[in-house]
Amino acid sequence: MSKVEKEKIAFVVVRYGLNINGGAEYHCRMLAERLVEDYEVEVLTTCVQDYRTGENVMSAESECINGVLVRRFEVAPVSSVLGSFSHLCVSFTKKFRMFLYGINVLSTINRFFPKWSWFDKLEEKALQATKFYSPLLNEYIQAHKNEYKAFIAISIDYAPFYYAGIHAGEKTIAIPTMHRAKTSFRLQLNKVFAKFAYVGYNSEEERKLGQRIFGNIIKREGIISVGIEDFEPAPWEETRRKFNLPEEYLLYVGRLDRSKVSNIHAYFLAYKKRYPHSNLKLVMVGALFLSRKPFTHPDIIYTGFVSDEEKTAIIQHSMATVNPSKYESLSLILLESLKQGKMMLVNGRCAVLKDHCRKSGYAADYYMNKRQFVSKLHRIASSEKLRSEKASAGKRYVKENYDWDLIMSRLRNAIESI
Repeated sequence: MSKVEKEKIAFVVVRYGLNINGGAEYHCRMLAERLVEDYEVEVLTTCVQDYRTGENVMSAESECINGVLVRRFEVAPVSSVLGSFSHLCVSFTKKFRMFLYGINVLSTINRFFPKWSWFDKLEEKALQATKFYSPLLNEYIQAHKNEYKAFIAISIDYAPFYYAGIHAGEKTIAIPTMHRAKTSFRLQLNKVFAKFAYVGYNSEEERKLGQRIFGNIIKREGIISVGIEDFEPAPWEETRRKFNLPEEYLLYVGRLDRSKVSNIHAYFLAYKKRYPHSNLKLVMVGALFLSRKPFTHPDIIYTGFVSDEEKTAIIQHSMATVNPSKYESLSLILLESLKQGKMMLVNGRCAVLKDHCRKSGYAADYYMNKRQFVSKLHRIASSEKLRSEKASAGKRYVKENYDWDLIMSRLRNAIESI
């Protein structure tokens, strides 16, 4: 008896690989690898490795990573001449739509005027002038879309997400990983969100954001989300020596760029000034995406990129963790921290992170300004009893809400509905 041939599905994401440091990219890899038993899974991505430069560095040859076939396509050069005037117009329309969102009328307007065609061609030019625009990737989807049961496009911020919707919207599941930032308010997005077969959000707060921006133009939607991986921790003494880690530290894990780290350096140094006898250090784990380190200070330690096993060990031995970003659709590091029984301080100006705090029984806590950051960090650092109590609440929150069986069931149901 012949073996039953699996149906093909393809994820569409800007970067992909074992050495790629990014939330959306890691999100994609976790979902893709968990579907290989059910489908023939592929990833359609670019040859870009460093999202700052947008240069074609990785080979365009296909490769197999943990059972997933990865097809990479070169991106077009970024064109400042092509995009300058277009970007100016696009910037105006995004700001206008953000204003309408702010006064809570954008979704109502979308109900009556679902297609915003102002500056449509200019928006297209602006998008084609950005990093990650790949005509070859677009052509592949157009030519081969009938070979695939479904496409799963991840990250609203970049061109591949948009063009997956344009060329194969009727069989595309969108995972926008969106937050209240300018890129979520592009006029073009109305067009593709009306085409997507299904929109899968990471959280209830992200779903509310999508509804307030796009209204009823979305055909079908729901929460899919993502879980977290379990890794055996690397040997601690070896890890501690390798990265020169202190005895007591607050931990940041993620990309080191301005949008992610926000004011964390200044806030932490304000804490050290207020409590000069504290031995607490700030350890920052992740690839550096700045021209230089934001601060050089004896109380701030940079490790660079670490392995998953090393990251697990570093989280386990932290006093607490921190996420200072205003822009999150979920926050994997929050889930990883809570699962390991670590409290987290988060930026309260991010609705998603603030919602995690409430739902977890404040196993994570939020700050709105420097004063609150200093006082809440002191409260956490000075009370082992508090940290122990919140550890149980955090573990319970992750177990009840981010179980892999539940998440993959949601995703498979979305795929099979196409």
